[in-house]
Amino acid sequence: MITPPKRIISKQLGELLLDKKIINERQLQKALAVQKDKGGLIGGIFVLLGYATEEQIAQSLTTQFGYPYLPLTNYEIDAKIVKLVSENVAVQYNLIIIDKIGNSLTVAMSDPLNIHAIEDVELITNCKVQVFVSTQTDIKESIKRYYGSVSKG
Repeated sequence: MITPPKRIISKQLGELLLDKKIINERQLQKALAVQKDKGGLIGGIFVLLGYATEEQIAQSLTTQFGYPYLPLTNYEIDAKIVKLVSENVAVQYNLIIIDKIGNSLTVAMSDPLNIHAIEDVELITNCKVQVFVSTQTDIKESIKRYYGSVSKG
């Protein structure tokens, strides 16, 4: 069983975004109301409401939990490594394997707190997972690029 990540900074994501002046108190309260009403991850709600960018959310998660941030835009990945997990798993958890050294996988995820996803990848690959944070968009584009379910562009 994987131990949940420890917070490096005890502040909630909303508080971090307030401190960085990315959002204001009114926007935080609106996002929390939307989350209470419809559910979902608060970071995604900030993006959906146009209060923050995916990059700002990803970088704030790295600050909050100590995960490294990795933009994937121009990152080259070995196609054989990517396919250590099926496209379904990659899409389901919005993650992509970016490197393998020995028995250790480096995985980019948009939700590094999804312990279930990490456990599943470890079970499927029989490897230990090291998590990097990336944006949902970067990961989705990489999944399209490496699994080829959408025509390559």
